[in-house]
Amino acid sequence: MKILIKNGLIVDGSLNKPFIGDILIEDNRIKKIGIIAEDADEIVDARERVISPGFIDTHSHSDTTILVNPYNEIKIRQGITTEILGQDGRSMAPLPKKYINQWRKINAAFNGDSDEIDWSYETTENYLNMMKEKGVGLNQGYLVPHGNIRLEAIGLEDKKASSSDLEKMKEITRREMKGGALGLSTGLIYAPCVYADTEELIEICKVVAEFNGIFAIHQRSEADTIIESMKEVIKIGRESGVKIHFSHFKVCGKNNWKYLDEAFKLLEEAKKEGIRVSFDQYPYVAGSTSLGVILPPWVHEGGTEKLLERLESKENRERIIKDIENGIPGWDNFVDFAGLDQIFITSVNKAKNKSLVGKNLIELGEVKGKDPYNATFDLIYDEGNSINMVDFYGLEEHIIKILRRPEHNLCTDGMPSDNPHPRLYGSFPRVLGKYVREEKALTLEEAIYKMTKKPAETLKIKDRGEIKEGYFADIVIFNLEKIADKGTYVEPKQYPVGIDYVIINGNIVINNGEYNEILAGSILRS
Repeated sequence: MKILIKNGLIVDGSLNKPFIGDILIEDNRIKKIGIIAEDADEIVDARERVISPGFIDTHSHSDTTILVNPYNEIKIRQGITTEILGQDGRSMAPLPKKYINQWRKINAAFNGDSDEIDWSYETTENYLNMMKEKGVGLNQGYLVPHGNIRLEAIGLEDKKASSSDLEKMKEITRREMKGGALGLSTGLIYAPCVYADTEELIEICKVVAEFNGIFAIHQRSEADTIIESMKEVIKIGRESGVKIHFSHFKVCGKNNWKYLDEAFKLLEEAKKEGIRVSFDQYPYVAGSTSLGVILPPWVHEGGTEKLLERLESKENRERIIKDIENGIPGWDNFVDFAGLDQIFITSVNKAKNKSLVGKNLIELGEVKGKDPYNATFDLIYDEGNSINMVDFYGLEEHIIKILRRPEHNLCTDGMPSDNPHPRLYGSFPRVLGKYVREEKALTLEEAIYKMTKKPAETLKIKDRGEIKEGYFADIVIFNLEKIADKGTYVEPKQYPVGIDYVIINGNIVINNGEYNEILAGSILRS
């Protein structure tokens, strides 16, 4: 099939000056760029529109939902044609059969859960094959999660890895990289990743470096000890040779905003050393994760069932409150940097708790007639620790500083739920509408580069991320005067406006604003 796109402003993803032109697509590739006078099966008039490469979301949490609803309209509606799963060290594979039930409970808050899935796949290769067999709406890549690797090698215990444990983890990592993973992820505030020391991460990353893969890391601290945390990450890159990619890079809490420039300086010094370093971020001053992160690391040891048992004890609850109020060295204390009044419940599973969605933890306590701590512990217990939150951590001026950094590319970090963070629906249009058109914090070509070629290069994604002859035809056509995100923290489930066409592998999936249910995506393997 031939598609001819006419008369659009081509922003090719490579920071070149935009130009008016045509694009001829044949089958799944871009055949010709220029002024084209040829017949085609379909002609798209892109006059007064921008033609861009498809956007690449380097941090996504569609890992489970993609097997239940493979179309992924939410992402496609904001121009995303490729997303990268397996984030924060906790995802689908590898998954030994004996841990399926435990891991489903742990993974649910991040990536959802479903009885419709055959959970006996065990490896990354089999997980990717499941997606391929079912079909995918957009292109999917995967990072093998450190937590899953540790689960298979050690279990959920809080213990230092022995030399034999390390060898086992390296074997698993090598198997999963050969199975198609693009790299490794970890989340060092989440169990069981939090139990790893620096040496463990260096040894595993040496294997990832053999494949020239990426190491995406939710570092140990994005708050009080962010400088020490960044130094650890840079050390991992230095001693393993792996490419470092900081996930959702930020500095949390007003007491820690003073560290932002020092953090940037560490990035500069690392690059001068020859360490490969990059990061992604979403354009909002609030983050989102599992509500369970407000609990100290010791509460999570052994998995969800052990966590719930600990919450049954009055003595444990008193210890948790003491740890939250006094802090634990090296632990990111969300209550400390955001405040009980700036942490909001965004999803629950039980109907009786639906009225609590949208309330902060102070309000939760008022509703329950208890102090906010015990009201929160009760809710976590009742929901089996499968509950999400939004926390406000930063300033708009920091968003702009981060967007302008040369290491930066855009992401959503979108976590599907009943009441998700608005970034799930609007990150990419928000940058183009708010930060390009309205605030002029970035030029159009800078923003498109950070959404397309930059992430493709970071992740070694071949033949995507640019409008270039011979490349896959992943293309977005939008109206720069109208494009905008619409979702809010109160009503996040709103599609953006201004995106007229999305083409994935030569298939028109959004056609003049209308969504076509087409499974046009591919599985991207290393």
